[in-house]
Amino acid sequence: MNAPLSQYPLLSGIQSPTDLRGLKTEQLHQVANELRQFLINTISRCGGHFAAGLGTVELTVALHYLYQTPDDRIVWDVGHQAYPHKVLTGRRDQLDTIRQTDGLHPFPVRCESEYDTFGVGHSSTSISAALGMAIASKQSGDDRQAIAVIGDGAMTAGMAFEAMNHAADVDANLLVILNDNDMSISENVGGLNNYLAKILSGKFYSSIKTGGKKVLQNMPAITNWAHRVEEHMKGMMLPGTLFEELGFNYIGPIDGHNLDALLDTLSNMKELKGPQFLHIVTKKGKGYAPAENDPIAYHGVPIFNPKDDKLPPGKKKVTYSNVFGQWLVDMAKKDPRLMGITPAMREGSDLIAFSKQFKERYFDVGIAEQHSVTLAAGMACDGLKPVVAIYSSFLQRAYDQLIHDVAIQNLDVLFAIDRGGLVGGDGATHHGAYDLSYLRFVPNMVIMAASDENECRQMLYTGYQYQGPVAVRYPRGTGPGITPESAMTELPIGKGRMLKEGKTVAVLSFGALLTEAQKVAEEINATLVDMRFIKPIDEELIQQLSETHEYFITIEENALMGGAGSAVNEFALSQQLDVKILNLGLPDRFVEHGDPNDLLERCELTAQTMLPKIKAFCHLSSN
Repeated sequence: MNAPLSQYPLLSGIQSPTDLRGLKTEQLHQVANELRQFLINTISRCGGHFAAGLGTVELTVALHYLYQTPDDRIVWDVGHQAYPHKVLTGRRDQLDTIRQTDGLHPFPVRCESEYDTFGVGHSSTSISAALGMAIASKQSGDDRQAIAVIGDGAMTAGMAFEAMNHAADVDANLLVILNDNDMSISENVGGLNNYLAKILSGKFYSSIKTGGKKVLQNMPAITNWAHRVEEHMKGMMLPGTLFEELGFNYIGPIDGHNLDALLDTLSNMKELKGPQFLHIVTKKGKGYAPAENDPIAYHGVPIFNPKDDKLPPGKKKVTYSNVFGQWLVDMAKKDPRLMGITPAMREGSDLIAFSKQFKERYFDVGIAEQHSVTLAAGMACDGLKPVVAIYSSFLQRAYDQLIHDVAIQNLDVLFAIDRGGLVGGDGATHHGAYDLSYLRFVPNMVIMAASDENECRQMLYTGYQYQGPVAVRYPRGTGPGITPESAMTELPIGKGRMLKEGKTVAVLSFGALLTEAQKVAEEINATLVDMRFIKPIDEELIQQLSETHEYFITIEENALMGGAGSAVNEFALSQQLDVKILNLGLPDRFVEHGDPNDLLERCELTAQTMLPKIKAFCHLSSN
């Protein structure tokens, strides 16, 4: 049960930002304190993203207090930090359902609230979206404000700088807030810098700067000299020269937990025109010591006791990511050419051991998926053997690089694609629903999907030995519990494995749904094949099975359109095989967040939900 709202006397009365704006300024400190405690008490009971939201409490309060949301647009980059925003915008009492089936969405999403101005989930989109909104406001003659809140990690992506470069060109009224939580607040981000930010954002400084430009506009030599003096003065005190060069008026850095400084500075910046950049420094996990000390562990949390100083021990089962991490270390010991690359997914893809043991061969490029792929291509050109560890939904962002820089040149790059299939609580933005489809279209690609832990290890080894681009796809979390063999065996390219022989019906399983496929095959006495390869597909086996079976059932945790089942259909049609085919996979809709088992059932990909459709298609008895 959640703590009673009586513990939060001010927060309990806030159903929308309008209620927040009805409070006195001096009451906002109490609101922030209550909001932070509410987050700790609630997320500890239901799990979810944790440390990032604790770091944006004061900023969230200040933004909704000063700006007329939802008319003024706030775009939260990625959305991990938007839990306080959800609480203040009418979703306080539903927060304990977040990321759960039919509960609140894990990130801001337009269909959930008018205050969620832009659907997010992937990094570095906020500035582009907010700029689009600022242009729309300018075109319509409205006086809306557009604010993008972006983290320091998201600033590693080129898209953020592309948007900033464009913002100056169109001279839009845009405020970018850089939430810098990569370091604790140091001495130079204290009273002096808060004071400087207030001065630099104020009307006096702004009017002097504008007036000086008008006076000196006919004296270019003096104008250039004054501009250089201003830049040098700022450069000595402030780290904003880069953003000034991009055409933004840079203010900061200021303490993002100093509510008074935030209110003063933001109040001033509301009156400024053109592209504005506010740099705040915050601490992930602020207000909860264990999260402050270990923000990575507390980024996303299970249910825990906030009175304890550590999270409960996790399950000891080996995950597919663990299998990849161990294989990478083992392979690196054998081959000094191996290079490990990840776009900011060291922990998620389990590159921790590799990064420590092979520091010179480990490359975390930040949130720069496109760069990670072309970097690998460049390495492969000169004889190295790069392995790109990347989530399925993140590889989507580097699709052109995969085609143009890797596949066309037929380079030796191995893509270890984590989170293939449904991922659960992170929802539609993170489900790996499309990789088999979008990879199948690409010439020169070899594509494998692992059905268990040992298959995953052997596929990684097979892909590494292959000369050309290869993708090995595996799901999030644990598998059926098969211990990977320490020895590594090269699998025959394009060959499946027969697991059970039956009659009439052949079940062709691609990837991690093999366990469900086995239940189906047992129930209807069907032949069962773990196809292993999506490309090249085992044409010889399909030909043989068509001669002895009347029905094929293809099963995959990927979009039906263009997926593995489609590959079977295409070959059967091209050879005019006398077989009826039923394709089972993810439907043609975006699958929401929720418990993975619930999602599989709703997508009719459990044995229980597949069997009625299969029996009806194959004219089998339902008894």
